[in-house]
Amino acid sequence: MSQKSDKVRAYKDGIQAFGESMPGVAEAYHDFTGKSLAAGELDAKTKQLIALGISLFANNEVCTFYHTEEARSKGATDAEIREAAAAAAAVSSGHILSQGATRVEQALTQ
Repeated sequence: MSQKSDKVRAYKDGIQAFGESMPGVAEAYHDFTGKSLAAGELDAKTKQLIALGISLFANNEVCTFYHTEEARSKGATDAEIREAAAAAAAVSSGHILSQGATRVEQALTQ
């Protein structure tokens, strides 16, 4: 098994144990995420690509692996997955630049 598969399996095992000890919370989470990531105005592939970008921004390795697999299972190509990663990189660097242009400037002038 790969390190990626091991980490995703460990998450799934952990969430199962969590669900056994807190079934209402786990069920509510799964219901919420299932409905949120299901096809609607946006198709499920697009939603998985968005989730992948957020996972990268949050530096969440397990979610990055998981949403990459899910995007593929919904029909995303490797090129689309890489483009989503590039878009996430652009947005996350913009986040840092906006903070530099506002907070750092405020700190320097106070």
